Amino acid sequence: MQSSATAIDVTDLSKTYREGLVFPKIHNALSHVSLSVKRGEVFGLLGPNGAGKTTLIKVLLGILHPNQGSATVLDLPAGSKSARRKIGYLPENLVFPRHHTGRSALYFYGRLSEMNDSNIRARENELWRLVGLQGREHEPVRRYSKGMRQRLGLAQAMLHDPDLMVFDEPTDGLDPMGRQEIRAVLDQLKERGKTVFLNSHILQEVELVCDRVAILALGKLRGIGTIDELTENHPHASKATVTIEAIGSAEKIQEATRDCAIRDFSTVLDGVDSTDAVQRFAIDATDQANVDRVIDRLRDCSISIYRMQRFRPSLEQVFMGIVSAATASATTPTTSAQTPFKSPQ
Repeated sequence: MQSSATAIDVTDLSKTYREGLVFPKIHNALSHVSLSVKRGEVFGLLGPNGAGKTTLIKVLLGILHPNQGSATVLDLPAGSKSARRKIGYLPENLVFPRHHTGRSALYFYGRLSEMNDSNIRARENELWRLVGLQGREHEPVRRYSKGMRQRLGLAQAMLHDPDLMVFDEPTDGLDPMGRQEIRAVLDQLKERGKTVFLNSHILQEVELVCDRVAILALGKLRGIGTIDELTENHPHASKATVTIEAIGSAEKIQEATRDCAIRDFSTVLDGVDSTDAVQRFAIDATDQANVDRVIDRLRDCSISIYRMQRFRPSLEQVFMGIVSAATASATTPTTSAQTPFKSPQ
């Protein structure tokens, strides 16, 4: 049977909890969530605390069962033994028994994954190198720093060479150099055709490594797509601007661009070393024809462009906007149908 191009497929998934004994309330941890993850991609899952991220991961791993909907992992029912064999999982706070060394801990988790010692030996040297623990594998785990324990957690998740990696905060506790090394590991996994499902609060990391992201808030899927697709649907995307700094007098630059739409014209006092000042102005980034026209006019008049900078909303701005809109709609039911974001399909 040929494998499909989808690693994770979630359809109309809902999960509720009962809270309280005397006057129980229903808490909707997930509400009609549908998403798919392609094989070989790095997929990021974002959301504030209580958004439903952990619940979704537990459903995919078979720790929890949904009240409604379905989920498949690598064309297998989520939670089935055959599916779990193909998943490597790094929980957010993996606790290692303190009596282990790094190497003995790796063998312990390898045996839990039904590996024999010879198979573990064939994999361990490559893993120590990949996660940056080469030469430290015989040290007691109790002496490991938080970052070293996180690296060991990555090693155990990759030990049985799974097709799907589920990483919950993989760079937690790592310094900038360690985060860069983990990004390199993720790149290698992608080159080998592995699928990575990544949950992280570090938005800059997600923006750097993920092919697509999904944003959960209050148990509902609020946005999904590439970073570019999500930023294009941000309400400030229509206000995107290109800021240009050009060397020359204000009169000369304004004369050159008289038939162009520019605004916010000002002189930069701390410009480059030049006999002329540096003028700064903004143009509408959504009108590419006008952007091209401004640049052509400046070059025709031999006016040097010192700096150009295009503004676009960051992933953090998109995330905060989506979460704020979800919170507002939950507290104001009459506006629940109004949302400034669209989920790219």
